[in-house]
Amino acid sequence: MWLFSRKGASGFSATSTAEQVTEGIDGSGLTAIVTGASSGIGAETARVLALRGVHVIMAVRNLSAGHEAKEAIVKQVPNAKVDAPGVRSQFDGISQEICIQV
Repeated sequence: MWLFSRKGASGFSATSTAEQVTEGIDGSGLTAIVTGASSGIGAETARVLALRGVHVIMAVRNLSAGHEAKEAIVKQVPNAKVDAPGVRSQFDGISQEICIQV
């Protein structure tokens, strides 16, 4: 639809991808904590940030899905710095680990 593909002042549109928007950006020296990084927008955000050299800390609830997402990133970007230091959260009074341990 022409409305969504119309480019704005930035040169990008609603159909632009994260890879297109970040092309040419060097993120080395930066660190990002990405919540919901095991699927959807969070996983794509983590992947593209890692692709641009950002140190990505993946905060997730489902550890097995998080490990799968991390492995997919490392497979595509072998030198990716992707990890997590063990952030914790409270659910129904039970402390539960929500980050990937590497």
